[in-house]
Amino acid sequence: MKKLVLTFNILLFFVGLAVAQSIDSLNIVNAKWKTQKIAPHTRLKTYHFSNNSLFNANQYISFVEIKNKGKKVKLSLGADSGTLYKTSEFGIKNNALLAINGTFFDIKNGGSVDYIRANGQLINSNKLDNNQRARHQQAAITIDKGRLAIKKWDNTLTWEEELKESDIMVSGPLLIYKNSVEALDKSSFTTARHPRTVVGVKKNGNVILLTVDGRHENSAGMSLNELTLLMKWLGSEDALNLDGGGSTTLWLNNNQENGVVNYPSDNKKWDHEGERKVANVILLKKN
Repeated sequence: MKKLVLTFNILLFFVGLAVAQSIDSLNIVNAKWKTQKIAPHTRLKTYHFSNNSLFNANQYISFVEIKNKGKKVKLSLGADSGTLYKTSEFGIKNNALLAINGTFFDIKNGGSVDYIRANGQLINSNKLDNNQRARHQQAAITIDKGRLAIKKWDNTLTWEEELKESDIMVSGPLLIYKNSVEALDKSSFTTARHPRTVVGVKKNGNVILLTVDGRHENSAGMSLNELTLLMKWLGSEDALNLDGGGSTTLWLNNNQENGVVNYPSDNKKWDHEGERKVANVILLKKN
């Protein structure tokens, strides 16, 4: 009898979970996203899910979708081997249309802790712990002639060094690859809610650069499992988590007073002033 009750309770849990996810996915689809054209074939979308309407929480989501057509804009990387800059500063000094924070870095000494190659030049190599890769060193963004793709580590020691693309940013963990959800660990980094930055690629090649704000009553942030669901619902067949937390920033040239679209959390205020200095970014520039 006890086993029957336990089985029934487990069944109810999964049914309830499926219903909740169905409601959340409909909320994403039916949201009246504020949409703004920022460049040819490039749109910014923002929406504030209030009243605990997404994953039973408030969430503020901002993303740019770049259509895989035309040659008027191109993606590239910006990085410095030692000095940290705000995401907006990277954008301004590179004369970019858009900048979004990139992969993980050394807050104290500067420079990425993950492999970065920009415009064919090595900026930083992976910093390994006991000669082992971290979860954020097992996938990469690659950019060739302005076109972005996501690739998965092949378990070789020199994998990223052998990649041919001019721009490479190692990061992770990988959330979705070839339309299959990747297994995640159960660490607090995965399961707790934080501000998040993520890049996705859709079946048609369109690129999504997305931020979710967090650490505030107006936006809780997401676990990596919730972030994976969000990217699936937005149509991503590949998705890679980038550095998040206080680093999470999406900047647009000539947008608002300082260009920052989201609500960076490093100053613990609900405004656009809380940028953290970072070591690297993804850029969108005129071609």
